[in-house]
Amino acid sequence: MSDSLNAPEVPQPGISGISGEDHPGHIPGVSVRHTRAKGEPRFPDGPRADPAGSHFERRIRSFQPRRSRVTAGQADALQRLWPKWGLDIDGQRVVDFAELFGNGNPVVLEIGFGMGEATAQMAAADPGTNILAVDVHTPGQGNLLNLAAQNGLSNIRVGNGDAIILLREMLTPDSLDGLRVYFPDPWPKKRHHKRRLIQPEFLSLAATRLKPGALVHCATDWEPYAEQMLEVLSAHPDFENTRADGGFAPRPEFRPLTRFEGQGLDKGHVVNDLLFRRVQP
Repeated sequence: MSDSLNAPEVPQPGISGISGEDHPGHIPGVSVRHTRAKGEPRFPDGPRADPAGSHFERRIRSFQPRRSRVTAGQADALQRLWPKWGLDIDGQRVVDFAELFGNGNPVVLEIGFGMGEATAQMAAADPGTNILAVDVHTPGQGNLLNLAAQNGLSNIRVGNGDAIILLREMLTPDSLDGLRVYFPDPWPKKRHHKRRLIQPEFLSLAATRLKPGALVHCATDWEPYAEQMLEVLSAHPDFENTRADGGFAPRPEFRPLTRFEGQGLDKGHVVNDLLFRRVQP
C-alpha cells in the first residue's frame, strides 16, 4: 500500500483557509498538494465508491471498475450536480421515477454510457423521454452531468453502481419503457464469457421491469458477442425480434454514432444493432 494513503492530510491553498506559506512545515517554492486522508471520500457530495457495500451476495460481475483521471470540470460537476441528478445504487430503497425526474414521462434505462456523449445527444433529441444512465466510471459520470447542465438536459439522471442491483432491488415491475445496452464489455476470452451482461438470467430479470412493448436495444462491435446476443434474445420467451427476418437491425436514427464506434469502424470492425420488444406476458 502506498505511504501517501496513510499520510496526514496537508491543507491545500484556497481550500482549507490556510495558505501554503502559512502552513507549518511549508517549504518556500514548493507547491502543496491536497492528499486525502485514509477513508476520506473522493467527492464528499458526489457518488459513493461502493454504494451497495456488502449488503448483497458476491457474484460474477459483468463490469470492471476502472481508475482514471477526473478532470477539474468533471470533478466540479460531480460535486455540484450529484445531489440533484445523481443516484447511488445502494439497493436499500425503491426508486420513484416521478420523484426522481420530477415528471411522469417514460423512462429508459441505459447500462454503460462511457463518457456520455451519445446519451446527451439522445436526451436532447427526445426531451419527452427520461434517461436513467448507469455506469461505474467516475470520469464518465462527471462528464455526462456536465453535458446535461451545459445543454439544459433535465431528462437525464446518472446512476452509480451495479445495474443488476438496481433492477432487482430498486425498480418496480413494468416501470421501464426501454433498455439500452451499447457496446458492453465483450469479455473476448472464452473463460470470461460468463461475465457478459446479455445472458438468459439478466434478460429474465429485465423482463420483469420492462413494460409490454418496451424496446431492448443492444449494439456491439464484437461480432462473436453480437451472435451470442442474437441467440440468447431470440431464444428468450419474453422477447421478440423486431426484424421479420430474425436478424440484426440497421442502426436506428435515434442512436448516435459514438466516438468509440467510430474508432471501431476505422479499424474495420462491424457494428451490429439488435432491436427486440418485450412481449405481452
